[in-house]
Amino acid sequence: MEEQPKLKDLLEFPCQLTFKVLGYAKPELPTLVVEVIQRHAPGNYSPRIKPSGKGTYDAVSISITATSIEQVEILYKELAEIDIVRMVL
Repeated sequence: MEEQPKLKDLLEFPCQLTFKVLGYAKPELPTLVVEVIQRHAPGNYSPRIKPSGKGTYDAVSISITATSIEQVEILYKELAEIDIVRMVL
């Protein structure tokens, strides 16, 4: 059986990467997401916010220039740890 390529094998750093964070539609969601991103990839971000059909959730998308697989893994982990976040893609 052929092994699936790992994320780190598919990416060349630095590279553009978009994080899509799905969470409850609370006004602080984009701020919390940007705070985590700023800690590991400082920059000037303007997140794109898309509400769900029923308005229960928001999808916050932010593109960053990733510099290492470790940085990407930490961001996935810390974004997922935000209380009101349900999923990070």
